[in-house]
Order: sequence, then structure tokens, then C-alpha cells
Amino acid sequence: MHILATIGHLAMTYRAARARHATERAITSLPIEVQKDIGWPDAERSRIVHPIQLGTWAGGR
Repeated sequence: MHILATIGHLAMTYRAARARHATERAITSLPIEVQKDIGWPDAERSRIVHPIQLGTWAGGR
């Protein structure tokens, strides 16, 4: 049962990371003015595409 719980936790963490990444992509696709209006913290940063960061679901802690 421990293995199934671990797999479930990994799947849940992966799903949350993908949702965060999709949200960030959607917000960064908005015009800079709109990003500033909603208080997006990276509005002044250049639009550099970063690879998906693996995070804890890939074993990094």
C-alpha cells in the first residue's frame, strides 16, 4: 500500500505543477499592462521561456 500512496502523491504533485505552469503561461501571454494591473510580479521581467522545473515530484528536494 505504501507504494500506491507514493505514486498517488507523485501524481497529485505533478498535476499541481502542471496547473501552476498553465496558469503562469496564461498570465504571461497577457499584455504587460494587464499583468501590471493584476499585480503579476514578473510583469517587468523579459518574456524568457523557461523549461518546466521538475520540483519534488522528480525526486528533487
